[in-house]
Amino acid sequence: MAIKVELFVKNMEVTDRIKDYVEKKVSKLDRFLSDIEEARVDLAYVKSARSAADRQVAQITIRGRGYILRTEERSDDLFTSIDIAVEKIQRQIERFKGKRAHGRGDGTPASEVVPNIPEIEELEETPIIARRKEFTLVPMDEMEAIEQMALLGHENFFVFYNVNSNAINVLYMRRDGTYGLIEPKLG
Repeated sequence: MAIKVELFVKNMEVTDRIKDYVEKKVSKLDRFLSDIEEARVDLAYVKSARSAADRQVAQITIRGRGYILRTEERSDDLFTSIDIAVEKIQRQIERFKGKRAHGRGDGTPASEVVPNIPEIEELEETPIIARRKEFTLVPMDEMEAIEQMALLGHENFFVFYNVNSNAINVLYMRRDGTYGLIEPKLG
């Protein structure tokens, strides 16, 4: 099965050589994980980087049913950044495959478990929502959430559906390096 590779560039021109190189490297990831639905590659030239050795950026994000894996690499050469990013995502896939063997709950979608919340009346002065993000919550326990938070590179917080408490929880990093867990209750 061929992976659909989406290529996005910022502050640079993409040549056929770069496009072919990215597709060749990233399409090989299905050897490691067969259920990859989408692969996104972001390439950028960051001229404001402190070091000239960190200006060529390659970020790879792969999505599948129930997971998102992401890695970013910087170097002075675009092809080197791509190669190192592909190697890093391969290691992440291997770690992820080991974690997946334990299972992730009964597979019940969060929308069926959580009751509908009534709509809140609009305020007179409605604040502007600049961005909306939608994502699928996969049932997992707290330790899997910590691992997923690390795999995605989220430093501050991670929202997940806790299979142990059957509720949506927020995992966050505390200043002392430990983790905190927010368990909301409907009032």
